[in-house]
Amino acid sequence: MANSPQAKKRARQAEQSRIRNAGQRSNLRTFIKKVIAAVRAGDKEQAQAAFKAAVPVIDSAVNKGIIHKNKAARSKSRLNNRLRALA
Repeated sequence: MANSPQAKKRARQAEQSRIRNAGQRSNLRTFIKKVIAAVRAGDKEQAQAAFKAAVPVIDSAVNKGIIHKNKAARSKSRLNNRLRALA
């Protein structure tokens, strides 16, 4: 348990950050799943639209420190590969 006032504040801040990050991470995963679902359905136009919507969300997650930049690049690359395989 935190004893000093500084440690108590840091614990409060960490909890707020954890909740905020969890929501943003969930949103990121939702956008990625939308692309995958569209590809599995075979709908090329919807998949492309979902991919264009997902890329800024992935990049935003990197800027906010939710995911590492290499993970973002890997995710975008894999989604793009699935999209190209659909064509």
